[in-house]
Parts: sequence; C-alpha cells; structure tokens
Amino acid sequence: MTSATSPPGEPSPALIALLDLTLPSPGENLALDEALLNEAEDAGRRGEASRELLRLWESPVPFVVLGSTGRLAEEVHQEACLRGGVAVLRRSSGGGTVLMGPGCLCFSLIFDLEKRPELRDIHASYRAILSRAAACLAVDGLTHRGISDLALGSRKVSGNAQRRKRTTLLHHGAILYNFDLPMIAALLKDPLRQPDYRAGRPHAAFLTNLALPAAEIKQRLARCWNATKPSSRRRLPDLTSLLREKYATPSWIERF
Repeated sequence: MTSATSPPGEPSPALIALLDLTLPSPGENLALDEALLNEAEDAGRRGEASRELLRLWESPVPFVVLGSTGRLAEEVHQEACLRGGVAVLRRSSGGGTVLMGPGCLCFSLIFDLEKRPELRDIHASYRAILSRAAACLAVDGLTHRGISDLALGSRKVSGNAQRRKRTTLLHHGAILYNFDLPMIAALLKDPLRQPDYRAGRPHAAFLTNLALPAAEIKQRLARCWNATKPSSRRRLPDLTSLLREKYATPSWIERF
C-alpha cells in the first residue's frame, strides 16, 4: 500500500485499519457497521488502543435502506419493492432513504473523537471528510455539495450519513459507480426534504454514476485515510442481538 494522499496543505492522516468485507445479507452488512461503532466505543471506554477503521463493501443484491427516522410510506414505493423482491431495511444513522446494490460501493469510517476533536461538530465533520474524499478520488468536477453529498457538478454520486457516540463517530456513505439508476426512481419516491442544489429535480435528472471502477475507488479511499489491512485476522463482532432487535425485525424497520 502506498502512502496516503492528502489534499494540498493538509497533513497525512493517521494510520487506520482496512476491512474490505461484504457479508451475505443486507441486514448483516448494516448490523456490522453499528457493531463496529459499538466495539470501538467500548474499547475507548476501557482505555484500549483506538480502533479506527475504514470498511469497504458492496451488496450483491439491491435493497432499500431508510434512515433512522425515515418514513416508509412517504419515501418508498412499497408495492414495487414487494413485486421485485427488494428488501426494505432501516439503518441506525440519520439521513435519507437510499437504494443500494451492485454498482454502489459503500464505505464506513470509524473515527476516535478524542484523537480527532475537529470532527465533533456535525457540519464541520461532513465538510472535512467529504472534501478529503473528493480530493482523493480526484475526479474533475467532484465536490462536496449540500450537507452530506458528493456531486459531479450538480449531479449527486454519493450520499452520506453519521451516527455518534460519546467518543466515537461512524461516518458511512455510498458511491454510485455502475448502478442501475432507473431502478432508483422505480423504488424510491422523490424525497420531501431536498438540498438546495437539487432544485426539485427527479431522481433521473439528479443522480449519476462516478466514472471509476470499484477497485480504483477502493484504492483511492484506502490511500486517502492511510488504511492498511490489520496485521492479524480480525475477529468480527457478534451480530446476533443487533439482527434480532433491529435489522431483521419489522418493528424496527416499519417504526415510522
């Protein structure tokens, strides 16, 4: 792995672990992000070494994921999802409803807020993380737009969301690079809350793919945060309780 690439004038980021791992089901992939956040927070509480991490994953099947307070009836074409066998889930972080699947690369960052106090402010953290990501992906016209998007000019290629604990931040995002864009309009309603730069456009006129292959996106993100594979095999946290209580539970998924 080569050394990290930092935006001009910024120091190279601290070394963090790299986990390139997709689990078998959508629910397991969402649960793993929350479990890694909980694990890092618990480690910090015990005074153990920081567990900062970059995780990369891509679902082999399409699925809809609501934000923690997203409203199912207002944001999802439920009948179309049922007809297409597309699962609808809910994540633990905020933000809008998205469609994930093949051609959509997901990245999750676990950061130690004791080491990175500049990320404690929500808006400042989005600016810092997404400006760095845009610079490291190095695609002409790619910038941080709105609160939590990456866009090529005025067309969105990545949505992002966060969840915070006392000393730990989970930032996760999804980058469209070879996605079936018409499927998004078929399964998701136009959101009621929109960033100003969207200007009321429907999904088809607002979203686009980033013209980079997945392997290149992964490599550039890993360099960006100086992420390297752990020296020994990482034991994954147990997902049983999170799946039982949230990610495989209708009462959690359909709560709004």
